[in-house]
Amino acid sequence: MEQYNQDKNPIETNNRDNRDERDEPMTVYRYDSSNKLMNVRSAYEEELASADRAADGPNRGNRGKRPGGMPLKTMLASFLVGALVVGGLSFMSDRMNLFTGGASSAIESGGNSYSAALGLTTASLSSGENNASVFDQANPAVVEIENYGNPSDQYGANLFGGRGGWMGRQQLQQQQQSSEPELVGTGTGFFIDKSGYILTNQHVIADATELKVTVPGYDGKLTAKVVNADEQLDLAVLKVESPDGKDFPALTLGDSDQTKVGDEVIAIGNPYGLDHTMTIGILSAKERPITIQEDDGTEHPYEHLLQTDAAINPGNSGGPLLNAQGEVIGMNTAVNAEAQGIGFAISSATIQNALKELMSGTTNLSF
Repeated sequence: MEQYNQDKNPIETNNRDNRDERDEPMTVYRYDSSNKLMNVRSAYEEELASADRAADGPNRGNRGKRPGGMPLKTMLASFLVGALVVGGLSFMSDRMNLFTGGASSAIESGGNSYSAALGLTTASLSSGENNASVFDQANPAVVEIENYGNPSDQYGANLFGGRGGWMGRQQLQQQQQSSEPELVGTGTGFFIDKSGYILTNQHVIADATELKVTVPGYDGKLTAKVVNADEQLDLAVLKVESPDGKDFPALTLGDSDQTKVGDEVIAIGNPYGLDHTMTIGILSAKERPITIQEDDGTEHPYEHLLQTDAAINPGNSGGPLLNAQGEVIGMNTAVNAEAQGIGFAISSATIQNALKELMSGTTNLSF
């Protein structure tokens, strides 16, 4: 910083309490606005004196007067007064933030300095509030699906806990001793139509002898029937009847083709039996092809998948992957068991094309 003697007074201090006596004195600079004002005043007074001396000439009758008639000294004095007044007002307004409207305070507090300076109040919706709103809107349409069947000794790990979603190995082995249909696993689904049509993964309902669906707001579990399924695409449509005759809440299918890598996404499901769990992430990639090894050793190729880092686990199968507007852009389907933050979802574009065939012959649908 460049030093001006007329503006800053160096003050040498020796702090004997905190510094060694052998240290050099510390120089502190203090801004002295009174010195600045005195220097300006002295300069103007000297200018006035010079004007008086220049006015002393042969024409003493017109000394100190301009051709227009106004004395030169009066003109300079007026200019001096005006400069001092304007300078003082500018200094005070800056110190009191009269023109900024407290913008400096807004900056210090992390607020919007532009809005503060203009005196505007902005009502913005934070990301957390928006996510909570999406969850409140979508959650009533997300259901838990229980697959009852004849347990086997196979336990897959690549597709959200294998057949039917999540089921612990010990519990699965205990149920093998019974010949009655037992809970093989759980998964997730969501209503796509208010009349009771549910979309889920085919592997969630595979080999089931009975399907039970838990719907938010309803006491007890509803029995579901399979309308149609596509093993290759890993999609299935179920149907439940409303006990009270009321419409079910349904989600809207969005356009996954319009999504961009980096968009925020929300997953809702029942991971490890923890019903109605919401996780948040971003869309990591699009058009991902992967191959999953099934329980019997066969390979199942998937194409056009969405990749996300939203936390999804066994039991999330069949659950919706939502955009910031609460629209379904994908169905959570697979997770890489050897990695973290790598999950996959069937795109809504693929779902839309498949629904035409899966729901053929069905009328009066709302999607």
